[in-house]
Parts: sequence; C-alpha cells; structure tokens
Amino acid sequence: REGMTEVTAADFASAKNMGCTIKLLAICERAADGGSVTARVHPAMIPLTHPLASVRGAYNAVFVESDAAGQLMFYGPGAGGSPTASAVLGDLVAVCRNRLAGATGPGESAYAALRVSPMGEVVTRYHISLDVADKPGVLAQVATVFAEHGVSIDTVRQQGKDGEASLVVVTHRASDASLNGTVEALRNLDTVRGVASIMRVEGE
Repeated sequence: REGMTEVTAADFASAKNMGCTIKLLAICERAADGGSVTARVHPAMIPLTHPLASVRGAYNAVFVESDAAGQLMFYGPGAGGSPTASAVLGDLVAVCRNRLAGATGPGESAYAALRVSPMGEVVTRYHISLDVADKPGVLAQVATVFAEHGVSIDTVRQQGKDGEASLVVVTHRASDASLNGTVEALRNLDTVRGVASIMRVEGE
C-alpha cells in the first residue's frame, strides 16, 4: 500500500525477535457480517508457529480457514520452469476438454457479488519502526499520537545511542485508515526523525 516501505534486514531481525518471519501474502477474507470481503497483497510478519512460516524456496502454499473445515493448507512447487509450465499446460488441457465436451468451466463464485472493502477498512496488527531523538518525553509523545487516532499499542522496544534512538511499536488490531493517520501525525513530530518501516502482522 502507499507508504509501505521495502523489507530490510532490520525488519527480518525485528521479526525474529518477535518469534516471527516475513512472507509475501495474498489475503482474501470475508467480513464478520458476511456482506463484504477484503483482498490485499503485501509482505507481513507471521508467527514461526504458523503453517505458512515453513514455506520456502520455489514452493507456494494456500492456507484456508473456514467455520466448517477448520484450517487447511495446500502446498507444492509454484515457481521455476517445470512447475509453471505444468500449471499452464494443466489449464490449457482443461479448456480443451471443456470445448470438446461442449461444457463450460466452473461457474462464478457465490462471493463474486459481495462488496470489496477499501483498504482503509482492513483491520490487522502493525509493526512500526521509528527513528527518534533519544531524550525524555519522546515515548510519551509517540504514545499520545497513537491514542489520538484510536490505535492501541501492544508492545514497545527502544534502543538508544549517541542522541538517537530506534523505537519499535507493535499495535493491537486497528484499521488501515487509523494507521495512516497515525503515521502522518508521527512524521510531523519534531522528535521523530523518520518512519523507518511499516509492516502488517498477520496470524495468531
């Protein structure tokens, strides 16, 4: 999303300290009220205990959670010449079979008519790294900005040296719109020298 920074070695180090790793995720969720869905693609921190944390190299996985079936994961090769060629040829064979049989492919999903929520309504946790001045009162100012935008702080870690400090904040669940407002306000603080990174935290 706009404002999302590139994943750096420092982000991986922070994830490790939290017992997490970083993965590029494509996420689609149905809202609790059943009337809309959210869809997004972004890097995110996930716990090392999550099944997706073990997916590496040329392998891809689809992780599904449902009320009736619980948690399911489908895992296999998803990159490289042979896996990609196999997937493409499989699709072509399916199309040819349907044409020869005079049939059509699977019908549209029943979810196709649901409203797609804008990114501002997406709710998740966030990991925010700030470069700040190392002096009294900075943490209080930062905490006040989070409170003013309705974003609750879960954990804070600060490390200072030679008048500068790195402040890492992990939030409770909040909307993307609330986070955007928080980050813009943080950038306007005299004691905040820069927003080093912003990353979502997914999974439990």
